Amino acid sequence: MTQSAPVRVVIAKPGLDGHDRGAKVVARALRDAGVEVVYTGLHQMPEVVYTGLHQMPEQIVATAIQEDADAIGLSILSGSHMTQCAKVIEILKEKDASDIKVFAGGIIPEADFPALKEMGVVEIFTPGTPTQEIIDWVNANLAHA
Repeated sequence: MTQSAPVRVVIAKPGLDGHDRGAKVVARALRDAGVEVVYTGLHQMPEVVYTGLHQMPEQIVATAIQEDADAIGLSILSGSHMTQCAKVIEILKEKDASDIKVFAGGIIPEADFPALKEMGVVEIFTPGTPTQEIIDWVNANLAHA
C-alpha cells in the first residue's frame, strides 16, 4: 500500500497587512492536522524598501513554486483582498503554476466573494471560521489522489 504525500500549503500575508495572528492560528491548526505548512511570515525585503516587513505577491508565488505547494492561503485584513488575490493568481498563471490553488481568509466582505471566486480564489474564510472547518476543507479539496 502506497501512502500519498501530505498536502503542502503556503500561508502568506501579502501587501501592507501586518496583523498575523489569524494566519499563525490557521498555520498551526493545519500543521497539527498533518498538513505540511510553510508560513512566510512578515519578512524583510531589502530590495523593496517601501514595503518594509511585508510579503509581495511575487515572493509568495516563488515560495509556493519552490516548496511544491498544493495551495496558497492568503490572510488579508487590510482591505486589499481584490488586488492581492488577483496579483497572486496572475503571477501563478505567468509562471505556469495555475495548478496551485489559492484560498483566502480575513476581513473580506461577502459582496466580494463572487468576484474573488470568478478570478480563481477557490475558497474564502472569514473571521470566526472554526479551524476544523478550514482543516476539513483542505483535506477534502487538496488531498492527493
